[in-house]
Amino acid sequence: MIDLTTDYLGLKLANPLVPSASPLTKDVNSARKLEDAGASAVVMYSLFEEKIEAEERQIDRFLYQQALGHGEADSFYPMPAHVHTYQEQYLEQLEKLKAALEIPVIASLNGTSLSGWVEYGKQLQQAGADALELNIYHLAANAEESSVDVENRYLDILQELKVHVSVPIVMKLSSQFSSPIHFAKRLEEAGASGIALFNRFYQPDIDLETLEVVPKLELSSSSEALLRVRWTALLYGRTNLSLAVTGGFHQTPDIVKALLAGADVVHLCSVLLKLGVSQLTKILAELEQWLDEHGYESVSQLKGSVSQQHAIDPSAYERANYVQVLDNYSCPAGVLR
Repeated sequence: MIDLTTDYLGLKLANPLVPSASPLTKDVNSARKLEDAGASAVVMYSLFEEKIEAEERQIDRFLYQQALGHGEADSFYPMPAHVHTYQEQYLEQLEKLKAALEIPVIASLNGTSLSGWVEYGKQLQQAGADALELNIYHLAANAEESSVDVENRYLDILQELKVHVSVPIVMKLSSQFSSPIHFAKRLEEAGASGIALFNRFYQPDIDLETLEVVPKLELSSSSEALLRVRWTALLYGRTNLSLAVTGGFHQTPDIVKALLAGADVVHLCSVLLKLGVSQLTKILAELEQWLDEHGYESVSQLKGSVSQQHAIDPSAYERANYVQVLDNYSCPAGVLR
């Protein structure tokens, strides 16, 4: 019997497959299907401070200030006894998921202000979150902001939040830091329990007819996984942080490579949205089969065995790989050189 268990953020999980933040946790029934299909934990869809603030402005304008400029009318619309806010709905959904599921529930928070990160982080812990994933979706577009300033933004949020919450905190990082290993060690020193590699920054598009900049959502592909695998392999053994990979993990070979590199868990999202929750069961069965066929008794035995520290050629994870790829390229048959 293959032991698929893994340790993540101090939590003992049944296996390394964890569905990441997505619409699948907005409904208790679909979340139960994730658990039944084999998910060892779930990450809730994100709570956005921007949406809370926008809703507060709307409520203030359309309910509490609706009579401004119309002295003859006390109100155009009846004042409700209570407005069921987006924030309340999120916290209630977290409580429902905790009541309905036996697996851990990790809340995802996307804040914009230091006070917001702290206040909403406290509320998520109080609602029962087993851990917090901080989705610091910050694009460094300010020419006056240095790389040190960008890193300190993450550290300030983490350190302040650690004062107020006791649950494990995962920092979801982008791939655009200049020295990811050094930064990971700083995060560990500041109290992070884990990091998730890497956040996918959705790219805006340009409408060629209207010349407007428009949002564009594209689900991930397997080609994105290798970036996560590479940095996991470089990080493994150099930090005590739990390591999660997210973005591009669609097939069982993708998951195996991440575990060989040293990942504790693999987040799945796009593959579940594209092909359905049943892919979890399929991948788990294929993972167990691969381990058995290759002589592994457990995920723990596999984990990190092809990290940079344990690879046959450690330099292959660095510049040597770049040189070899260029030297080994050959044009397809029939293509003129």
